[in-house]
Amino acid sequence: MRRLFLTGGSGYVGRNLVRHFVAQGVEVHALARSASACQLLRSLGAQPIEGDLFSPQLHTAMQGCDALIHAAADTQHGLASEAQQLTNVEGTRRVFAAAAQAQVARAVHLSTESVLLDGRPLVNADENHPYPAHPAGGYSASKAHAEQIALAAARTGIQVCVVRPRFVWGRDDTTALPQLLQAVDAGKFAWIGDGRYRTSTTHIGNLVHGIERALLAGKSGQCYFITDADVVEFRTFITNLLATQGRSMTDKAVPRWLVFAVAAISERLALLSGGRWHPPVTRQALATSAVEVTLNIGKARQDLGYAPVVTHAQGLAELAELYRTKTEAAG
Repeated sequence: MRRLFLTGGSGYVGRNLVRHFVAQGVEVHALARSASACQLLRSLGAQPIEGDLFSPQLHTAMQGCDALIHAAADTQHGLASEAQQLTNVEGTRRVFAAAAQAQVARAVHLSTESVLLDGRPLVNADENHPYPAHPAGGYSASKAHAEQIALAAARTGIQVCVVRPRFVWGRDDTTALPQLLQAVDAGKFAWIGDGRYRTSTTHIGNLVHGIERALLAGKSGQCYFITDADVVEFRTFITNLLATQGRSMTDKAVPRWLVFAVAAISERLALLSGGRWHPPVTRQALATSAVEVTLNIGKARQDLGYAPVVTHAQGLAELAELYRTKTEAAG
């Protein structure tokens, strides 16, 4: 690749993609919605393109680019919203229409395992697993719709494939880890059940590597799970993750049936309130964190030549060292 167009460049995944491809000498053009996002992207070596997914000149910005990575998304796990539907569904439609008009040759659409979630366990699932009849929530439904739009773009001449990570973690995390730390520090964290169900995870380094492999070797019209090499116990992983930040875990737990019941009732009350009240927990959030979700990456290994480049031990050690350095600098 010589020139790459990236949406969501200032986000967690986007920042790491920019660093990776700039280091390889690729000219990265990254969409940015604000002056601060432009400044950040410029500092990382990208060429910021000020605008959003609905900018009328998006196709002009993409002209001359060899490839597209569509990483922008509304990832909130609350109730379904028109804003999330607009970003994830219509935004994806606009991005791929612009890419077709600009004659971009290859594209990777960043999706999620959540497109397959309905609140029940998902065990060693592969890419043949069907979409559920009743998605866990608005995020799952909108991202599944976005996937289908992206894959349909193959009919316009773009070689497009979909990458589905699960539980992205690691250095520079501004999403999952900060939320966990906030809950723990506020005394609001509790295990659902005993927390001893299995989960797949995806270190940010492995995700970046998987996306690169998908750009280079992905088969058009195909989806690929990208995860770490090992499946882990959810409770053990979260405990180890928070230990890297100097936190010890509580043994406090709540029954799984009770949490799901509270979520279902809360969602109904929130709808009756007309959006004036927000539920403390949703079935969308529980679908990703309260049951086993494990994925089979055999297809990515075979088609893409994907092999995880960061182990759990390496990722945790890196986080611990970054925390130690930050603490020493502050103290």
